[in-house]
Amino acid sequence: MANIGNPFTKHGKKVVLCGSGELGKEVAIELQRYGVEVVACDRYAGAPAMQIAQSCHVFPMLDAEKLGSVIEEENPDLVIPEVEAIATPKLIELEKKGYHIIPTAKATFLTMNREGIRRLAAEELGLPTSRYEFAETEEEFKAAIGRIGIPCVVKPVMSSSGHGQSMVKKESDIDTAWKISQEGGRAGGGKVIVEGFVDFDYEITLLTVRHIGGTTFLRPIGHHQVDGDYRESWQPQAMSAETEKKAQEIAGKITAALGGFGIFGVELFIKGEDVIFSEVSPRPHDTGMVTMISQDMSEFALHARAVLGLPIPEIKLYGPSASKAIVVEGNTTEYEFLDVEKVLEEPGVQIRFFGKPEIKGHRRVGVILATDETVEKAKEKAERAYAKLKVKVY
Repeated sequence: MANIGNPFTKHGKKVVLCGSGELGKEVAIELQRYGVEVVACDRYAGAPAMQIAQSCHVFPMLDAEKLGSVIEEENPDLVIPEVEAIATPKLIELEKKGYHIIPTAKATFLTMNREGIRRLAAEELGLPTSRYEFAETEEEFKAAIGRIGIPCVVKPVMSSSGHGQSMVKKESDIDTAWKISQEGGRAGGGKVIVEGFVDFDYEITLLTVRHIGGTTFLRPIGHHQVDGDYRESWQPQAMSAETEKKAQEIAGKITAALGGFGIFGVELFIKGEDVIFSEVSPRPHDTGMVTMISQDMSEFALHARAVLGLPIPEIKLYGPSASKAIVVEGNTTEYEFLDVEKVLEEPGVQIRFFGKPEIKGHRRVGVILATDETVEKAKEKAERAYAKLKVKVY
């Protein structure tokens, strides 16, 4: 039985959100629709979810001692990781003490480290993946490339959003790829994965929801990335029913192995009718922001329902939709969006500004959402809206 009392009482529900970016902000909003108290945590003050949470804490998510003390102090009903760079061994310890980690401490531990999730997928579950090797030193790295071959992709085992990722297209790229991998990892330099390049036709995110009523698969989301970082996505990605079924089978196996309730972003390569596992995130996925306009329940709404133990009897797709990330370059704590009214002139266009307090280098600060008769028309509409937006960096 799922009972939810009013906030700030012994009957109310409390959630500690570990990571408070734009995805966490949407999760917090959806939780608060059910009267849940949200405690937002992140490494910097003024993070998006902190702006709407009832309370917050500022500390590095990799600080195990502080992470543990905050969770024990708050004593929440649920702990929801929103970023990968978290002191996951501490979460395992806290779970053993009785704290409820979403979806499970095991899932957050395995998916933070590409080695853990790749070995689970390929070696334990037998899922199709690209060829891969792990390397801890530059010497091992170069030897791995020699065996895997060129072209190949290099990623730190602990990173996200494309940080530290590069592609080796020719021999002269090898030294640069190693340097990028050591500078871009979320936990500093260290072990990398060298993956054989997959000559795929397209890639998808298959959002998969594990909930009290079973497992539900959303329609596949196509996406375009730049250096491993999401730039645009669309739903549904056109694919045969047979290929979509194969994708669901792979997503079902990997999410069942991770366990728990919540939404998972399963990334897959598609080559013809073949489906190849890439990665999985045990939380809402950035490419899934398109669901804020494409469905009656966004990935964030689905995550909130699932983790609260509430049923998800049906998910309605409104129609072909697209999203386009608003990425800004500069170094500032003050910026302004101009001509917003022009962006929203066309019907079927929405916009979200994340409210990030600063920009360092390049940063995603918002997203444009569009829906239309076809995916191509939705993508074109999002592009038109994006072209009308101006961002002034002070």
